[in-house]
Amino acid sequence: MSINIRNEHPIDIEAISHLTEAAFAHAEHTSHTEQFIVTALRRAGQLTVSLVAQEGEALVGHVAISPVTLSSGASGWFGLGPISVTPSRQGQGIGAALMNAALAELRRLGGQGCVVLGDPAYYGRFGFAAHPGLRLPGVPAAYFQALAFGGAVPTSEVQYHSAFEACE
Repeated sequence: MSINIRNEHPIDIEAISHLTEAAFAHAEHTSHTEQFIVTALRRAGQLTVSLVAQEGEALVGHVAISPVTLSSGASGWFGLGPISVTPSRQGQGIGAALMNAALAELRRLGGQGCVVLGDPAYYGRFGFAAHPGLRLPGVPAAYFQALAFGGAVPTSEVQYHSAFEACE
């Protein structure tokens, strides 16, 4: 069966929450609040990109992208995450398909770049890299990465939306 990547629909919201919770249930380096973060971003109107991977009637993946604030004042930058794939389907290219579709949509919308907090080996495949001048306070530099869509990566401190503090 083929995977269809599409924008989320209101009917998908509950399934996205369950999928996200399951995807991070046994993950290392997680606060297990990712499903709450997605909900809080949606409620705040901060989901710039919210795509699902659908196989038949089932959702098997989701990716969220939201605006970030840079201390330099640079605009057009976004944060990727969380990205979730149902546990039984991880490692089968669904996350990569979601990532590529989300980055393409962000470029189409005129985004200047995207940041992500995560495994450099995974995100490096998509062009993300650590940049010494771009920082997320309290995070090891190697795990905070950026991808510029044409211009330079700004020297700045990055702040995610307060929805990333959601815990219920």
